[in-house]
Amino acid sequence: MDDALYFTDHHQQVRETVREFARAEVAPVARELDRTSTFPWENVKRMGELGLLGVPWSEELGGSGMDQLSYYLTIHELAKVDASHALTISAHTNLGTSPIVDFGTDEQRRRYVPLLASGQVLGGFGLTEPGAGSDAGGTATTAVDKGDHYLLNGSKIFITHAGVGEIFVVTARTEPGTGSRGITSFIVTKDTVDLDTCRALGIGHAEDLGVTRGVRAGKKEDKMGWRASDTRELIFEDAIVPKENLLGTPGRGFVNFLRTLDAGRIGIAALSLGIAEGAYDEALKYAGTRHQFGRAIGSFQGVNFQLADMATEIEAATHLLYHAAWLKQNGRPFKKEAAMAKLFCSELAMRTTTKAVQIFGGYGYTTDYPVERMMRDAKVCEIGEGTSEIQRLVIARQILGEIAD
Repeated sequence: MDDALYFTDHHQQVRETVREFARAEVAPVARELDRTSTFPWENVKRMGELGLLGVPWSEELGGSGMDQLSYYLTIHELAKVDASHALTISAHTNLGTSPIVDFGTDEQRRRYVPLLASGQVLGGFGLTEPGAGSDAGGTATTAVDKGDHYLLNGSKIFITHAGVGEIFVVTARTEPGTGSRGITSFIVTKDTVDLDTCRALGIGHAEDLGVTRGVRAGKKEDKMGWRASDTRELIFEDAIVPKENLLGTPGRGFVNFLRTLDAGRIGIAALSLGIAEGAYDEALKYAGTRHQFGRAIGSFQGVNFQLADMATEIEAATHLLYHAAWLKQNGRPFKKEAAMAKLFCSELAMRTTTKAVQIFGGYGYTTDYPVERMMRDAKVCEIGEGTSEIQRLVIARQILGEIAD
């Protein structure tokens, strides 16, 4: 791809910074963190120091003051080495922080965003429930108005950072029987589950943040992929949420969170493309050094055709991703393009990692090489932040709407 189409010299500098960090500090530990399902607190601290946990937010709010393209570049580059680290940035920035930036009051932004943008604490996003996955409008968690506060009861599942995070934006039903129109969003807080580690490192916990009584994390999920990322249930048991923690307009929580997910799909597309490129790079390198029948396996048509297909699809995916990112950055409509990028890049990640494992043969099925981890990490990209089926539904509605217009 001609980088000049989308990127300035500054973007190239961001790319090199992230690439250097990923290769020097993430690559050496990625395999062990995956094996032990350990959250990478030390690297999270380093990402905070580099400004990677607040890339698109203003310096006034504690961020790095960069643009959306820089943010997606960061996720893309990091995912080439490890998807779990890339997800930490993506979930924290887009899902945990952007709803407060986009829909919060000035007071809410001043209170919460600097803690998040600096990486002092991690954030998360609570929408999915046991009975409300793709049908997020089926939210069953309730928020009852008690005058000076709301009382929340229910739970959210598969929540990134539910254990390690401290600031969350969540949805709950404030008006029964009104469908998606009766869903409101709130800001809730809790202590990280890793208090001792965080206090020792000086990251991940804010002593003066305070906690929302009745909010706690459930057990940690034992996942197939993204194993160095923290995923748990977020539980509300008569959680007392002050009125000042209502986020946005009552009854608009579902609509606002859909806007958040539109942007999040570009982030997952960037993460997916990073996985695909990482697997392709590993396969290309291996094909040039592994010899069978007296020559490098890359010289066999059965291998080089697979590499050619990988390279072609990665090029196409890159344009889809950064076109959607450019539209968002420039204030243009991007719902359809974000869904297309997420759909294509996530399914490409699965195709490419599968081919990479095949090229490695038996070695690809072992943990000696990273392609098996990349293959496991790729699968959830077709599920999280809207399944492939939901992306096709969004795209179909958009193109049919264009015909009607």
